[in-house]
Amino acid sequence: MSKVVKFGGSSLASAEQFKKVGNIIRADKERKYVVPSAPGKRFSNDTKVTDMLYACYDLADQGKSFKAELDAIKARYQEIIDGLQLDLDLSEEFKIIEKNFKAKSGNNYAASRGEYLNGIIMANYLGYDFIDAATVIFFDENGEFDAARTNEVLRARLAESKEAVVPGFYGSMPDGAVKTFSRGGSDITGSIVAKAAKADVYENWTDVSGFLIADPRIIDHPEAIETITYRELRELAYMGATVLHEDAIFPVRQEGIPINIRNTNAPEDNGTWIVGSTCQKSKYVITGIAGKKGFCSVNIEKDMMNSEIGFGRKVLQAFEENGISFEHVPSGIDTMTVFVHQDEFMHKEQKVVAGIHRLANPDMIDIESDLALIAVVGRGMKSTRGTAGRIFSALAHKNINVKMIDQGSSELNIIIGVANDDFETAIKAIYDIFVITRL
Repeated sequence: MSKVVKFGGSSLASAEQFKKVGNIIRADKERKYVVPSAPGKRFSNDTKVTDMLYACYDLADQGKSFKAELDAIKARYQEIIDGLQLDLDLSEEFKIIEKNFKAKSGNNYAASRGEYLNGIIMANYLGYDFIDAATVIFFDENGEFDAARTNEVLRARLAESKEAVVPGFYGSMPDGAVKTFSRGGSDITGSIVAKAAKADVYENWTDVSGFLIADPRIIDHPEAIETITYRELRELAYMGATVLHEDAIFPVRQEGIPINIRNTNAPEDNGTWIVGSTCQKSKYVITGIAGKKGFCSVNIEKDMMNSEIGFGRKVLQAFEENGISFEHVPSGIDTMTVFVHQDEFMHKEQKVVAGIHRLANPDMIDIESDLALIAVVGRGMKSTRGTAGRIFSALAHKNINVKMIDQGSSELNIIIGVANDDFETAIKAIYDIFVITRL
């Protein structure tokens, strides 16, 4: 049995946080492989080390002095080393960084040093082997992640180490240059290491106790999600929920490895389990609620539209010709509505309208702006009657006009369109009807 544990920047921002992480790792002998991020913010108006490195490198790139900025970064790491009472000197590492900054080794190299240095400290603190991610995680000539080569090399390297630290966020190009992941950073590295190690669990430690049913900026202290499937997660992420990037899920999803999102500051909490499939029923009918503002609806009407072959294709061609992707296309017998992002659509509005007239010859086109889309997601909806009715009832009770409702055949999610101004009230109403009344 083995676990890969990834810790985010807030979990490693200070010596005090490092000690919490050390206690978590030592509490379970199965936690054999550790993926650290760079130190995050110690307090609200602090600066992340990665941002400090970017600013420092910008000066170097402009040929300006960056000594003060690099000294400030050194001080951040020294504070952690001193707080942990480690016999560790990073002077030589900083000399190499200074030399490479002067040689203009690039933004990717600069940003990666946050994880690299934190990895060295973490390995020293735990007594684990240190594996530089640049030697085991690879990108091809086009800068695309090379999954096959990485898995082969990393698996062989991990087999040599009973316990190891692999810094997150970066790997190397074929010429040896450091390359960072564009999105998802250390989360992706953790997933890649879990796959290579054939881990039983990938634990992703952060500063929250798992995913929440709804946005805490809208709902006061929302309930946590106990178990969520990859499909549910994808639906919520697509509609704006701040969850793991898809690239961070794919490697472990392929291998059937579950992800457990945990809280470094509350290690006793079970967190959220992300799984391929489960027979466990969710605590509530719904698993989560997410949404985004800023949509337009383009409503096209034409008599006998449903019997005209190719009508939908012609309408969507007008959007395609103008480089606009659509979100949802609910339709009736004589109507078809296309929901699009308002900021993409506004400056091309009349071109699209002219294109629809030219291609599809509709009777009427009506445009409505300032709309929001809300996704209500849950595997429990399939086996529960009246879910849509309860949503309508909750929104009607709050005098919210529903502009659109769209449910796929999978019955995994229901998309609701409302006015931007009703967005927060609608989410509260849906949360109340499914969660508060169930408590």
